[in-house]
Formats: sequence, C-alpha cells, structure tokens
Amino acid sequence: MEMTLTRNRPAMLDRLEQDMLIDGKRVPALSGKRFETRNPATGALLAQVAHGAAEDVDRAVAAARKAFEGPWRRMKPAERQRIMLRLADLVEEHYDELAMLDTLDLGAPVSRTMLGKARAGALLRYYAGQAVLIAGDTLPNSAPGDVLSHTLKEPIGVVAAINPWNGPIGMSVWKAGPVLASGCTMVMKPAEQTPLSALRFGELCLEAGVPAGVINILTGMGDAGAALSSHPGIDKIAFTGSTGVGEKILHAAASTMKRVTVELGGKSPNIVFADADLDKAVPAAATAVFANAGQICSAGTRLFVQREIHDEFMARLAEHTRTIRVGDPLDPATQIGPVVSGPQMDKILGFIEGAGQEGARALVGGGRLAGAGLDDGFFIQPTIFTGVTDEMTIAREEIFGPVLSAFAFDTEEEVLARANATSFGLGSGVWTRDLATAHRMARGIQAGSVWVNCYQMLDPGVPFGGYKLSGFGRESGPHHIEEYLETKAVWINLD
Repeated sequence: MEMTLTRNRPAMLDRLEQDMLIDGKRVPALSGKRFETRNPATGALLAQVAHGAAEDVDRAVAAARKAFEGPWRRMKPAERQRIMLRLADLVEEHYDELAMLDTLDLGAPVSRTMLGKARAGALLRYYAGQAVLIAGDTLPNSAPGDVLSHTLKEPIGVVAAINPWNGPIGMSVWKAGPVLASGCTMVMKPAEQTPLSALRFGELCLEAGVPAGVINILTGMGDAGAALSSHPGIDKIAFTGSTGVGEKILHAAASTMKRVTVELGGKSPNIVFADADLDKAVPAAATAVFANAGQICSAGTRLFVQREIHDEFMARLAEHTRTIRVGDPLDPATQIGPVVSGPQMDKILGFIEGAGQEGARALVGGGRLAGAGLDDGFFIQPTIFTGVTDEMTIAREEIFGPVLSAFAFDTEEEVLARANATSFGLGSGVWTRDLATAHRMARGIQAGSVWVNCYQMLDPGVPFGGYKLSGFGRESGPHHIEEYLETKAVWINLD
C-alpha cells in the first residue's frame, strides 16, 4: 500500500509556514519560533506552524477585546445571523478541503472526516437561529410602589476556546457557534497536534463577514493554553480535553473568577441485555470504541454483556473486529487510521502491556500494526480484552485508543452499580428490547448522555456534556448559549 499526500492536497499546504490568525491577519509568533505538524500515517512534514507564547496571547486577547468593545456586540442579531448563515455555506462549500486537512493532520480516515460536513453546517445554522432568540424577561416583583423589573441578556465578553486534537474542524465549529451568536469574541487555541483546519476555518470566518478580531486562532503548545487560562482579559473559558488538564484550567481561572465550562474524559459503559438485537448491537459496540481509533471522549470502552449471551456476543464481536480495515486514511475504504502521534501510541501500548500483566486476555489485537506500508505511522490493532475485572487499570483509566474491556453481568441492579462505579460520567449505551428496562437504566446511569439501542448520536439541538469528572456545562441544545451571556436585572421606579 502506497500512501501519498498528492491526492486532493489542500492548497493551504502549498505554504510550508503557517502563521496564526490575529485581528484578521495571518501573523508569525513574536518570537519567530515554529513547531512542526506531521502526518501520523506517514511521518511526512505537513507544515511549520507559528509557535505562539504568552506575548502572542496578549496581542490576541487585545484584538478580541477591541473587537468586542467595537460595533460587534451591538450588531443587530439578524445581521449576526446573516453572517453565520454565510459562514455555514462557506464551510460546506470548502468542506472537502477542511476534511482533508483533518485527515492529514489527525490521521482520521477521509471516510470519517467527510461525515462531519452535515453536522458542521447544521451546528452553524442552529446557532444562527439562536442569535435572534436571545431575550430577557419582564418579571413580577413585590417592591413597594409602581416598579417595573426586567432582565437583559448581554454577551459575556472575550472567550478562550481551548480545543482537543481528536476532532479539529468539528470542535472549531462547535466552539465558534455560540460565540458568534451571542456577540462575544474569541481566542481559539487548537491542539498543537492538529492546528491546520482551525486556521483555515478562521479564514472562512473573515470571508463570511465576521469582523477582524472577533475570531482569533492562536497556535502553540500547552504554555499558550495556560497563559489564556490565567489571562485577566479573558472572561470565559470553554475547554474540551483531558480531565487532568481541565483541573489545571480551573485552578488557573480561579483567581479572576472566569466563567468556565469543561467537557472532559470518559470511561463510558455500553450495556447489552440478553434480549438485545445482536445484529445491531455487535457492530455498534465495535464502532462505539474503535471509531476514530478510539480517540473519542465518550467512546464505549467498557462493554457489559449479560451472561446468557456473553459468549455468543463476544465471538461475533471478535469476528466483526477482525474485518475492520486499518490503514491509509486517504483510502476511502479505510475504517480506522493511526492514532495522532508517537507519544499517544506509546501511551496506549503501555496500557495494553499493563493489561496483560494484570491478567486480562487479548481476544483480538493487542499490539502495534506494521508492514504493508504502515511502518512509518502510528497504527494500533483494534484490541478487545476479556477476563477484565472492575479494578484493573484498563477498566478504570481513560486510554483514548482502540482498546475495549469486556465484562459479563447477571442482573440489572448489578450492572447499573458497576456502570456507575467510575469517576467519569460522559456517555453510556443500553441495548434492550424492553421499554421498562430502557427507562430504568436511563434514569439510573450517571452520565450526561444515555444512548438506547444506538451509540454516539449527536444533534445541534440536544445537549452534550458530563457528570462527575467528565466536566460541567453543556454544549448544543437551547441552553448552551446561556453559558456565553450575562443576566442583568433592571429596576425602574415608575412613581
């Protein structure tokens, strides 16, 4: 198998040096430093990206503040809506390019990255609709005399969006939507592993008519994200990423009392009852954990199968998993590409090795994939472990790779307790034909999303977020935009 970067190569990559976007202009880091971003499937150099640091954070925040205090926050909601609808059109028009940038930068198969086109457009149009629905309330009060009280909804200010690497363009759109709809401005810091599509998205924002400084794209390493988190000019932080980094952001934000929403890690249970439709549940269980090479925060990494069907289910799941095509992410037939980087691969392989040492058995997979053109990439076999106990490391810690832990259970009460015996609470799945079982499990599982007879479904109108160490705040849904608004009470004495 031959991998090449020449197929549908984005024109953006004709410029080896990629600058950040601040105040409507592509500019290098003040230090002049750059870092490399490479294709995880081949190791090929894609670009040398501006290495932003604290001084670049200062100028990006200043640009966002200037734009916020200018006409943007006072722009009529219908005008912001018009710009957002134009942006939705542009994102869809250029989505082949955006998807290819993510395939090259992240290693996700093009068959997967192209699936994001409908969602990206739908998100922007949903938030465009929210822009014209922001409204306060007239409220009764018990004050003496003739007093009118009402509320105003006002944009909170400058937002720092700190994004993960596992869904670059989708995350850029998800973070920008409520910012644009509410009248806030933003400094977006994409992950250093996958900065390219965020930069292109910033250019499309300008083309759509978003004023300079409203959307700024700051590229850099973790120190740039830390500088944003503690910066006194930032009013709100929207972070998606690991629980450990989320804790650091909360500490950094505390001194200036910033508004913070965090969507963090997960160790999600996927529960299959004996009456489930196995023809649907088996492939769905594989997709729930192996999609995007397991690099999804809500992946169904803990599979609980009722004992009556456990052996049959696992045999069918193993057979299905062996048919999954791992390889060149530019090949439309590929289902799983590499993981994002060498360090991430080494971390996952460390979990796999440790699982064997703790007594788990690899039913399928269990190592790195090489040969057939894969030697220069970071490919890991889709791996299923059986013989796992609830106390094992792979059953408790987020691996963020294509690794599944499988368990048998007997009763509904037992599996509910075991499913909830985790510090995380992001996603969950339930497979049953019994409506009462489905409702009881949906009420009992401690997670932000419960998918019944499906997994990983998302919609702009439905909230997504976590319980416990999986974070707080919700993205999508009618209340998401409230996270970007201040509520002001106004009292008018009419006497």
